[in-house]
Amino acid sequence: MNKDWIKLMIGAFFEVLWVIGMKHSNTWWEILLTIVFIFISFYALIKAGETLPVGTAYAVFVGLGTAGTVITGILFFGEEFKLSKILLIAILLIGVMGLKFVTGEKGASKK
Repeated sequence: MNKDWIKLMIGAFFEVLWVIGMKHSNTWWEILLTIVFIFISFYALIKAGETLPVGTAYAVFVGLGTAGTVITGILFFGEEFKLSKILLIAILLIGVMGLKFVTGEKGASKK
């Protein structure tokens, strides 16, 4: 896995953090931290998109962010666990992995 895919995963991780922050921030410093997470998330996406195909990068970014947010909600915030929800997240992740596999290194080595 090259550095651009790692940047994309870092961006998706921070996407999960800022989405959670949007709902649970109550103080000025929590809101500020959420804004910092938004900046880091999109900066990582932009940097990864400089070499990866933008459509693939965005789909992976959003897919991982969505899966992470749903799983975090279930594990830490008492959201309802449904088998159907987990199955759909699994299908989403299979699609994300498929995009990663069909995007060869040629797309990531334009530097």
